[in-house]
Amino acid sequence: MDIHVNYLAVAVAAVASYILAAIWYGAIFAKLWVRFTGITEMKPAPVNIILMLIGSFIMAYVLQHSIVFGDIALKTSGISAALQGAFFIWLGFVAITTMATKLYEKKPWGLWVLDNAFWLISLMVQAVILTVWPGNMVL
Repeated sequence: MDIHVNYLAVAVAAVASYILAAIWYGAIFAKLWVRFTGITEMKPAPVNIILMLIGSFIMAYVLQHSIVFGDIALKTSGISAALQGAFFIWLGFVAITTMATKLYEKKPWGLWVLDNAFWLISLMVQAVILTVWPGNMVL
């Protein structure tokens, strides 16, 4: 089975995730994030921005494959199926991994909730973009 990857859709989903992060941690929850982390300087170095964009691209790329595999295995498609897939990816991988980090680094649970709400929404936004983008299909 060949999966057609629309790299433009993946790039748009990645950039959307990055913009969401800037809004989430900047405009909406900056004070709360500072309170939880104690980090007062939120001026990322250019290399951090590039690395986060690359990470967002990889996440969107893998998410697209997961959505396609889910569509084939479960014989479902559309936004609802993509959102379910994004939720289970978040629950099984992101939420659990970040929980372990919070436990061992002794970070406040509020930070876990803040971060995980972002990752869940980010994955869902990416899933919607990848699902509605013309040309994203199994060949």
